[in-house]
Amino acid sequence: MEEHGGRRWPVLVVLAASPFHGHMTPTLQLAKALHANGFSIAIAHSKLNPPNPSNHPSFIFLPLSDNLSAIDDSGNFSNFIHTLNKNCKPSFQKHMTRLIGEQNRGNKSIVVIYDNLMFCAGSVAVDLNLVAIVFRSCSAAYFPANLVRQQLHQESRYLEQDYVMQEMVPNHHPLRYKDLPFSKSPIEDWQQLFAIISQSIRPSAVIWNTIKVLEHEALTQIQKYYQVPVFSVGPLHKITPTDLPTSFLEEDTSCIAWLDKQPPKSVIYVSFGSLMTLDKKVLTEMACGIAKSNQRFIWVVRPGSVGESEWTEFLPEGFIEETRERGLIVKWAPQRKVLAHIAVGGFWSHCGWNSTLESISEGIPMICQPFNVDQMVNARYVSYVWKIGLELEDLKSEEMESMIRRVMVDEEGEEMRVRAIGMKEMVKEAVQNGGCSYDSLEELVGFISSC
Repeated sequence: MEEHGGRRWPVLVVLAASPFHGHMTPTLQLAKALHANGFSIAIAHSKLNPPNPSNHPSFIFLPLSDNLSAIDDSGNFSNFIHTLNKNCKPSFQKHMTRLIGEQNRGNKSIVVIYDNLMFCAGSVAVDLNLVAIVFRSCSAAYFPANLVRQQLHQESRYLEQDYVMQEMVPNHHPLRYKDLPFSKSPIEDWQQLFAIISQSIRPSAVIWNTIKVLEHEALTQIQKYYQVPVFSVGPLHKITPTDLPTSFLEEDTSCIAWLDKQPPKSVIYVSFGSLMTLDKKVLTEMACGIAKSNQRFIWVVRPGSVGESEWTEFLPEGFIEETRERGLIVKWAPQRKVLAHIAVGGFWSHCGWNSTLESISEGIPMICQPFNVDQMVNARYVSYVWKIGLELEDLKSEEMESMIRRVMVDEEGEEMRVRAIGMKEMVKEAVQNGGCSYDSLEELVGFISSC
């Protein structure tokens, strides 16, 4: 048994993570928060995109045989997730059977927390009579929006007409039909994936990387749906504020030194996450908009993320020369440090939930350019509900130039910045002693310790 602060915690927490940066990062953050509260931690992970054990010496690592060489970006995401779970399940079960034997000798119990995309871990946990808790790293608002999307599909309402897509969804303010979750995958493929996940076991509890005061209504709907405790413990990167290495990609930290030389709130940070494959034509428009805006910028362009380009070959002729004195292009950036830097005044983002939380936590207004899945929901809340950003819907350089200026230099941007700073204070209060996220983590610790 481990001791922590005079208390004894005879529990090993096994966290099963999927091989996506946006899922692995908050899973490791949650693991660190639970370890700080005295629990033993094991991380079960696929061999594809594994975490680095040397960055987390206090954790046990359980590699899972997945027989996968890369994340499938061909469009058939459902098949990829199905294969990932099918291939990982035998080795996860083998690890758990071994751990149960070891824990029985040490009189410890085991709790399994699984990323919702790694539902095989939940299934194995229930088969072995272990407590299974699902962890969701998306926004809470995404969940009811996805349920609406499934209902529309069942009613055979595909909503392909543009004029319908702009209409509000009845009884689901503030969402328009175009804000509902979808994927680059065919609709049948996406429905298949949702059905697979929905039919998985009912968990003993749910953990959400969000803030109760930010998404109270959606969390209430989630609790009614699951009928089990729901713990909103976000933002996890603020709950565990140490510099926890989680990135699969090498970060170019030289951009911080570059930022040190820029005036306060003068730089717009542009990044679309770790997975997006970007259209060359759209990126050319972006480059023109950035150049014409005459604003300072850091632009993250992942190698291989642009069709037909290894890195920055898509840039228009003369772009580098024109923007050399006020811009920096990097392959990957330490995003949380960048957003926390005094020189950064705006974030042009795909609105993945981790990025959205990180921007909110630093009081940075956003330009929202969502692509798929939960990003449209997040962008709608950022722009329409919280009013701390603008949604980019016309992907032309003139509109992009206008958006940058509106956020960075216009009075409209300053008003958004004031609201964003207010939300930053809300986050600060939530994670402090007595705040809603702090209290929710304490409740989660109590729940796990009683298992």
